[in-house]
Amino acid sequence: MSEDQAETARRPQGTALEVIEDWLGPLAGTSILDIGCGHGALARALTARGARVHGIDPGAEAIAAARAAVPEASFTEAGAEALPFADASFDAAIFLNSLHHVPGELMAAALGAALRVSRGPVLVVEPLAEGSYFEVLRPVEDETAIRALAQEALSACLARGAARLVRRLDYDDVRHVAGVDGFLARAVAVDPARRDAAERHRDTVEALLARWGVAEAEGIRLAQPHRALLLARA
Repeated sequence: MSEDQAETARRPQGTALEVIEDWLGPLAGTSILDIGCGHGALARALTARGARVHGIDPGAEAIAAARAAVPEASFTEAGAEALPFADASFDAAIFLNSLHHVPGELMAAALGAALRVSRGPVLVVEPLAEGSYFEVLRPVEDETAIRALAQEALSACLARGAARLVRRLDYDDVRHVAGVDGFLARAVAVDPARRDAAERHRDTVEALLARWGVAEAEGIRLAQPHRALLLARA
């Protein structure tokens, strides 16, 4: 796929796991570095598909939770900008909703480190600062600036020739929530630091959920646009 084709590729609906399986599969026996692994949700899904997963996260609490949740995988407490692995240690590396959590001044180093330790591609999946889910979340945590900064870091990485774009896809991650409490519970589960803001802004979030959400049998439907980039060493 050319860069021009990659620029225009879009799916009306999809999931990160579908993209991973499509672009990196078959996963059985593949060694994958999960950068910003959090509590191990992606590691669990990948190991269930036969991948050999090593997760890294700078948070000690997150690493402890990931080890307990996914004993089949390995985990290391480390920052994305200073990966403690030799060159070409993994078949692939993945940033799933994690690049925008890297401090802005370290994003370039994080991308460079991932390209260094992967002998194959680096897959970056990032939420965009748009969509109904994003609009409802904004009172709890407005990530407009940091999500834009992550996209700028990716563009700069390609512009300076540090990586080559193999594929690009935009898609909507459709989510269903059981009302305002279900939405806020999900938001806090992703980041417990949001708890106080979630409690303070509950009424505002409820009003935004009524404005942006669509009632369906599965719950209230919201969409979070994502962009997936498959990078290779230049």
